[in-house]
Amino acid sequence: MITTPQIDERTAQPYLAIRTQVLMHALPTVIPQLLGEVFGWLGQQGIAPAGAPFIRYLVINMEARMDIEVGVPVATAVPGDDRVCAGVLPAGRYATLIYTDVQRGIPANAALLEWGAAQGLVWDTWAAENGDGFGARLESFLTEPDEEPNPAKWETKVAIRLADEQPGERGATMPRTREHTRDGG
Repeated sequence: MITTPQIDERTAQPYLAIRTQVLMHALPTVIPQLLGEVFGWLGQQGIAPAGAPFIRYLVINMEARMDIEVGVPVATAVPGDDRVCAGVLPAGRYATLIYTDVQRGIPANAALLEWGAAQGLVWDTWAAENGDGFGARLESFLTEPDEEPNPAKWETKVAIRLADEQPGERGATMPRTREHTRDGG
């Protein structure tokens, strides 16, 4: 199942994550490993999660290594260390949808991108050196694997931040392009 896309307004969200570069086929191994590390680190620091864990795609290149962060939202900004980095998902409007079954990740992302194109939306994206850079593109894992062991029943929310200015909006100009920063700002 893939839900109908919608636009959500979000506030800035601090998080802690581990950043890495990974090939697409390695994601099923890398994501749980890094989430385990982040949750372990949070536990050692006495910090409670403030939302669903996620993977943030900083630069996407399906044929090469993708630049990602695997992270967990936290209530307030806290510093990381040499392994765990602190970041902020930027406030703004996001196009979102929810899909069920981990095998539907690529078709769900494609459906959201196609829907956005049909709506005339402009993403917060730019041409990065090694692929497509995104101000904020993430998949949040809504299902707890310990409670539902069947990956075909897991729900995931895809969210892609829209550019601050959209075609047809009063005062709209060309969509902004900027270099990536860890906090997305």
